[in-house]
Amino acid sequence: MIYFEKIRELTKLIPASIVDFSIERERTSPPTQASSNFITNKEQGDWAEMLIFRAINETSKNYVAVRYGKSDDIIAVKKHDFNSDFGYDISKIKHSEIDDYVKKAVAGLEIRSSAFLIDKYENQMQKRTDLNLKKALSVKKQILLEYSDILKEPKKNKYLEILNGINENTIFAVSFIRPSWKSTEKLAKLSLLFKELKDAIIIVQKRDYLSITPKVEDLKVVHKWIEKFNVPHFYFQVFFDKSFGISFQNILSLITEPEKEGEYYEISEDIKNQNKTTIKINTR
Repeated sequence: MIYFEKIRELTKLIPASIVDFSIERERTSPPTQASSNFITNKEQGDWAEMLIFRAINETSKNYVAVRYGKSDDIIAVKKHDFNSDFGYDISKIKHSEIDDYVKKAVAGLEIRSSAFLIDKYENQMQKRTDLNLKKALSVKKQILLEYSDILKEPKKNKYLEILNGINENTIFAVSFIRPSWKSTEKLAKLSLLFKELKDAIIIVQKRDYLSITPKVEDLKVVHKWIEKFNVPHFYFQVFFDKSFGISFQNILSLITEPEKEGEYYEISEDIKNQNKTTIKINTR
């Protein structure tokens, strides 16, 4: 089975609610300066593309990176297939003149950029999680020590069961509606403690990770490109301290498995992507 046939078979498994490959992609307007900080984003994107371009050409003994165009920022060709007449930038050459050359590529690369230091970001998120885990367990202990008599009452006993079930392993799955008792001063204080507990648990459970961010609408563009050239496609996400890559094939495989949503990826509108529906793939 050739590469494109594998991709086509995967598209049949993807829920139409995510992307329907049987429907032609609608043309969209390019982003405006006002809506997307166009100049800053372009400069950052150019920097990321140059980084990958230089990394390949300065370190690889077998491949050459060539600037290509919009669907793929860069193509990689084997050194013996590199056309020196075309040079390192074919983005301004007519497609009809380079289509056969592009079909010789071993990879098409789309480069995206993120203005973060991933190690620093993940360290900060881990510190935040640890702090709020400690806080949640401390509040739980305080409630049990000071208010267990109230929670033993029949109508409040369910909260005692919830508290006894919270530990550093189960906290990631805990969910409850916090009480809003106010009839006495003690009950009001207990309600505030439950609010403090729930706020800490929400932060512990929050999945804050940096991600590779292909737009859903672009999947159709890439699919069409692969159909024409039968060249493997990859996404690269360049952070200020690290870069991550994933194949288009693996992206499609991932979104055919709904049970992995939430842990390995999420799908949402992204303000940094002009509010376009975006697949955010965990880099961890």
